[in-house]
Amino acid sequence: MADEKTPSYEQAREELTEVVRRLEAGGLTLEQSIELWERGEKLASLCEEWLQGARVKLAAAMAQRRQPDLSGDAPF
Repeated sequence: MADEKTPSYEQAREELTEVVRRLEAGGLTLEQSIELWERGEKLASLCEEWLQGARVKLAAAMAQRRQPDLSGDAPF
């Protein structure tokens, strides 16, 4: 997910917040508004991808935690 061109979740969320602020402030041309809207859609999608990845990792960690340790290394 993270490479040089892909912003982190926090960066994408921050930029999305700024896009929304600018759109809500108004005073933009229709073309500017459309460009910002499209950028916002891309950022929202990216944030959702980051969150979905985090959900998958969390679910895997929780599933692993629920499985009994069959290796014999468990303290009890």
